[in-house]
Amino acid sequence: MTQRPNQDWTTEHSNQLYGVDRWSNDYFGLNSNGLVTARTLNAEVPLMDIVKGMAERDLQMPVVLRIENILDAQLFRLNEAFRTAIEGSGYQGVYRGVYPIKVNQQAQVVEEIAAFGARYQHGFEVGSKPEMIAALATLEDTGSLIICNGYKDQEFFDLGLNAIKLGFKCFFVIETPAELPILIERSRILGVKPSIGVRVKMTTQVSGHWNSTSGDRSVFGLTTNQLIHVVDTLKQEEMLDCLQLLHCHLGSQIPNIRDIRNGIVEACRYYTDLVNEGAALSHIDLGGGLAVDYTGSRGNDEQSRNYSLEEYCLDLVETIKNTLDISQIPHPTIVTESGRATVAYSSVLLFNILDINHFEPSEITVATAKEPIQLQELRAVLEDLKPGHEQECFNDAHYFRNEVRELFKRGQVSLRNRATADNLFLAILHQIADMVDDMEQVPTELEGLKLSLADIYYGNFSLFQSLPDIWAIDQLFPIMPIHRLEEEPTRQAVLADITCDCDGKIDRFINPQQGYNKTLPLHPMSEGEEYYLGVFLVGAYQETLGDLHNLFGDTNVVSVRINRDGSFDFVKEIHGDTIADVLTYVEYQPKELQLRYRNTAENAVREGRITARERQQIMQTFNASLQGYTYYEKEDN
Repeated sequence: MTQRPNQDWTTEHSNQLYGVDRWSNDYFGLNSNGLVTARTLNAEVPLMDIVKGMAERDLQMPVVLRIENILDAQLFRLNEAFRTAIEGSGYQGVYRGVYPIKVNQQAQVVEEIAAFGARYQHGFEVGSKPEMIAALATLEDTGSLIICNGYKDQEFFDLGLNAIKLGFKCFFVIETPAELPILIERSRILGVKPSIGVRVKMTTQVSGHWNSTSGDRSVFGLTTNQLIHVVDTLKQEEMLDCLQLLHCHLGSQIPNIRDIRNGIVEACRYYTDLVNEGAALSHIDLGGGLAVDYTGSRGNDEQSRNYSLEEYCLDLVETIKNTLDISQIPHPTIVTESGRATVAYSSVLLFNILDINHFEPSEITVATAKEPIQLQELRAVLEDLKPGHEQECFNDAHYFRNEVRELFKRGQVSLRNRATADNLFLAILHQIADMVDDMEQVPTELEGLKLSLADIYYGNFSLFQSLPDIWAIDQLFPIMPIHRLEEEPTRQAVLADITCDCDGKIDRFINPQQGYNKTLPLHPMSEGEEYYLGVFLVGAYQETLGDLHNLFGDTNVVSVRINRDGSFDFVKEIHGDTIADVLTYVEYQPKELQLRYRNTAENAVREGRITARERQQIMQTFNASLQGYTYYEKEDN
């Protein structure tokens, strides 16, 4: 639906409308020219400048943009916040962060975390053998921790035990009693003293979408009886001094700081009693949980958080200190596995709008003498529509429109008559929608009217490949135009991707005051100009979880580093999957496909349908397409 643009509109209005200052964590902002900027090192770079640089390098939309400085900044903030909390509270231990590789396993991300994190001995959490190999080959400082979670077989243990020989600080976290005999056997065969951790099931139930990872029914971790069995087994094997780490995963994306504090108190009780049992505990791993405020509401709903990073760190440190001081237990090294909060801010999905479907009436045609009575009635509804009669006119419009459709099915009215009826119906609904905001009480049937009339903006992306959490768990991400923000967005829209699937749409958008809106304010398209949108905070999980729906492959990826003078460098660029790439993922062989198609074309030559020269052109097109991008490609002018 169109609204009259506000001539006094400024970028500050856009800032408020899209909530940039609330969710961006100071990494993004708007400049006076109406452009979204990336902020770091006291410099601001418009994303449109980066888009221009991509085009010059033949990197078409959609693109995942990674800003390395933001990843570095998050590591800096996390480690420095813990350092400040430890110094300020008199805590006698240290902090050692680990990044869970599963959150984003892309090599560019993992390598940057290893490189920048080396100054803090920031390590990795691994849950599989491939992740273990990535960590061992990437870590630059052998003093950084490697926390081995998940179920581990002999080969997994051998990788870690050999890493210990090389000087790595590798902890094996026992998730199930069945793992312990394997570890004991392999450590003796290889002659390596293992560093062992135990993961316990927490009874503290946290709030948030991922609360099933905590509580008695948690999939991972040891029950109290199993924990005692592990302790007794280690005593019998004279290896209790190897038990050096307690792992207590409170949950992921925990929105409420009170839940975190309660969970830490319980964790400290386990820690205290294990020390009393004789375990040589020196590390307490509190897992993940540090949330990202996707909505900017700063509340305790599952897509937000009601605490700052500084409060989170201070609460962890002080709660551990105060609880253990009662039992005069030495302060352990604090370990957290913050993944989402580390990488979410650093990636943005950029895409262009390909087309728009407007649900608006065209010019109302003049009535003809032979017009069906139903069309006459629709015209009367439109002319007589007044405040106070919205519901009645809504009902009448549906009735007469449906009558025309039935008559069309029976061949009693023409296609032109039906088109006129649909157009009159749309005109009536738009007038009713304009009245809804002034109604004291909106009838149930009219509540979703504006949504039903919203534009559909077709974006050049695949929801299932690049934003799977929107489809799977109703995740909200900040979505907005990255330019033209000095203009008022006068259209209300939902977004559709280019997959042929009714689920390939986005119709929930962030509203910090009301949770979410069903439409997104956008600008009308300008003739001959691209219109670009950005989906922010997508660095966690999205690339890893994406699938090949409709065989849309990985997007182009660009990593940039912003300089202090406001310039930027393209550090890495990866062209997305070709059509041949994605076909191999689903067991096709491109060379075999080429041969089959060549045979089909040759048969057409023999049958006289095409010439040999045409066959050659057809094969060139086919072969070139195999090497093309899976997404919509703009032709060069």
